[in-house]
Amino acid sequence: MADTAYCVKCKASTEIKDAQKVTMKNGRPAMKGKCSKCGTGVYKILSSGCKCNCS
Repeated sequence: MADTAYCVKCKASTEIKDAQKVTMKNGRPAMKGKCSKCGTGVYKILSSGCKCNCS
C-alpha cells in the first residue's frame, strides 16, 4: 500500500516518494516526502489516531 498526498504543482493526488513519518510541533503525526511525478515536496497530515511509531 503506497501513501499518497496532494501535489499542488501537479494538481493531483500522487504517491509519496522518500516518505518519512514526522511529528509536528503540536504533536500530530504527518507524512513528508516528494511527489513521484515532479519531485516537489509534499506534506500530508495524518489522523491523530495514528498507530505508527512517529518520532
